[in-house]
Amino acid sequence: MANGIPRRRRNPRVTTLDLPPSRWERYRTALRDPDVLMRGGLCLVTCLAIWALMQPWSPPFTFREGTISRRAISSRVEFKRQDDAAKEKLENQARSEVYPVFNQDTAPWQKLQDDLHNALFAVASAMTAAEVRPEDWLAFERPDAPKSEDPAAYAAAIEQFRAVLGGAEQVGKVDDAVKRALAPFVERGRLGEFPRDGLFRYDQIQVQAVGKPETRRLVGITEVMFDDRAEKIRVALSNEIEDLTIRQRVTNFLIPRLPKETLSLSPDETRIVQDNAAKLVPDQFVTYGKGQTLVEPGVPLTLELLELLRLEHGHYLRTRTRTDMSLRGAAVMVLVLAFCSVWVLYLSRREPELLRDLRRFSTLLLMIVVTLLLARWMAYDPYRAELIPLLLFGMIVGIAYRRELAMVLTGSLAAMLLMAGRNFLGDFLTLIAVSVTGILLLDHIRSRSKLIKVGVIAGAVAFTMSFAVGMLEEQDPQLVLKYALLNGLWAIVAGFLITGLLPFIESLFGVLTEISLLELGDVAHPLLQELVRRAPGTYNHSINVASLSEAAAESIGAQGLLCRVGAYFHDIGKMLKPGYFAENQGQEANRHDSLVPAMSTLIIIAHIKDGADLARQHHLPQPIIDLIEQHHGTTLVEYFYRRASELSEANPDAGEVEENAFRYPGPKPQSKEAAVLMLADAVESACRTLVEPTPARIDSLVEQITRKRLLDGQFDECNITLEEVHTVEDSLVKSLTAVYHGRVKYPEQQRTA
Repeated sequence: MANGIPRRRRNPRVTTLDLPPSRWERYRTALRDPDVLMRGGLCLVTCLAIWALMQPWSPPFTFREGTISRRAISSRVEFKRQDDAAKEKLENQARSEVYPVFNQDTAPWQKLQDDLHNALFAVASAMTAAEVRPEDWLAFERPDAPKSEDPAAYAAAIEQFRAVLGGAEQVGKVDDAVKRALAPFVERGRLGEFPRDGLFRYDQIQVQAVGKPETRRLVGITEVMFDDRAEKIRVALSNEIEDLTIRQRVTNFLIPRLPKETLSLSPDETRIVQDNAAKLVPDQFVTYGKGQTLVEPGVPLTLELLELLRLEHGHYLRTRTRTDMSLRGAAVMVLVLAFCSVWVLYLSRREPELLRDLRRFSTLLLMIVVTLLLARWMAYDPYRAELIPLLLFGMIVGIAYRRELAMVLTGSLAAMLLMAGRNFLGDFLTLIAVSVTGILLLDHIRSRSKLIKVGVIAGAVAFTMSFAVGMLEEQDPQLVLKYALLNGLWAIVAGFLITGLLPFIESLFGVLTEISLLELGDVAHPLLQELVRRAPGTYNHSINVASLSEAAAESIGAQGLLCRVGAYFHDIGKMLKPGYFAENQGQEANRHDSLVPAMSTLIIIAHIKDGADLARQHHLPQPIIDLIEQHHGTTLVEYFYRRASELSEANPDAGEVEENAFRYPGPKPQSKEAAVLMLADAVESACRTLVEPTPARIDSLVEQITRKRLLDGQFDECNITLEEVHTVEDSLVKSLTAVYHGRVKYPEQQRTA
């Protein structure tokens, strides 16, 4: 108290008021959440994988065969290109300067010396001149000398030669002398005709023994082309044989019998020598200066020009510093992180269930990385088939998740592929147009031919876009037409591939296409056949609910076919105890009359669990099981709850009735389809109790049941809006009114009534 005035005290409620956490506090709290950290780590790993696949440290090579550049392409660095033509010219010159290799055959020389030895021995070993055979003696006569007719002179000549020769024991000395005289000729060999082949030099040749390159030596061509061989042999013999008679007779024997040719060209050995000479020729280079024009404007890029540009690109990459590579890598990482942030933001706002499901989220990230890897691998010439993995990815995501998500991710991947590869805006437009076309056409897949039709339509778009973009860029029309046809073909191939992959996609992602739903909704299904046999009333109820829910779901854009097939199976659990459900009792007594309300409630509620178990045993897909478990949500079994309450009020000793004990276990509907099925199931059963189901009564009943479900919070966990609830309500009223419409009574019916 101050100055007599009591001090005001702060309201305790005000002092304990807690303000909501700020944005940064929420972020800090989220960063401490293990689930958030796990998903953040997966996103970071995905970003790093994408970043590595894009090879961001190096600018991509953006040129393609046949492309016409509208500007001059200049060299960014000085570089050298190997000049194969110049090198080949020098190699040919080196080959032509090689001395050819000849194999030497010494056998004719040896035979000549053996023949001379035999002839000398025959003359020397004869006892008398008469014993010398004429052919042996005539070999020592000059071919052009006149033959003597005088026998005495003939014998005297033989005796004179035998006397000079000195007998058989002296023949070896003559052989040695002849061998020494012929040795230079034997060593060099003899070439018969001068070669006319202009591929070699012939001022010298290389001579070797056959198969012995180590004996190879250079010999002048004049040394083996001796036309004056007789004179050379005489000179050689005169230096070795002193006796004139012996020298003349030996000369007469040798000159006519000299080998004409003992050297033969060896092509294989010569080729080896030529190749060795060619290998010694150094590489030849053409130098291109920095800024030098490599390709003139308007010139199509041939393979040769592409090779030149690749060489320049390689030299340019080698000149880049670590700083350059780091800056470019950081820039690409920023872009990749930006794309990933967009994905996470989209998922958190539009697909939070997918973000919470770790398995499905991880599968999606893995698909992104694999798609980019395949697209990069298939993007190179000559096929340029990057459209196949990109279109497949978009269609798979569109089938497994949502088409909106598929377009967001496909557009991002197309942009990344553009950054990592060609940098052609036309290619980006084509990829986007074809992918969006394929994704948007995935609305109702009721037949496998639908996916092929999607591929064909996407192929037509791919052809049109590729051709239009190519002509706008003023490319070669033939080349544009070629790649437009290829892109159209790739889109059709993607359509066929997605058709074959559809069962695996459904199994992997746990989704149901309308194709599978149509197959599943066949009345010949074992569970439905068993339901008809055991609980025909429940089966009839399920058929009516299927018709109601399908029309209601389609009125709000939900999957009507999923609702219809789910309705077929939603009450299959009742077949285990069919007599406890009103639609199967007929004229029989109500079995619940002998049971307490709590037990009756347990039997009624048990059909949810029994139905889910039966569905799992028969391998029904998870979306159908979800509809079985959620079509009653956590609603109250009102009839037995009221009976229990009445019994409790009548019995003072009974305790208070727990409402939760009379509620279904749930969960509440998690999708629009489950919410629609809940309403259709409830109103169909309720309408059976109407004595006179007029449109007004049906409208009032449907409104009452819908309001009760809304107030009970049964639609709090699904994404259905109030507007959509009213649309469903109107659809159910129309369908039920059509079923319970009034009929005109014919005269016979009136008399009977």
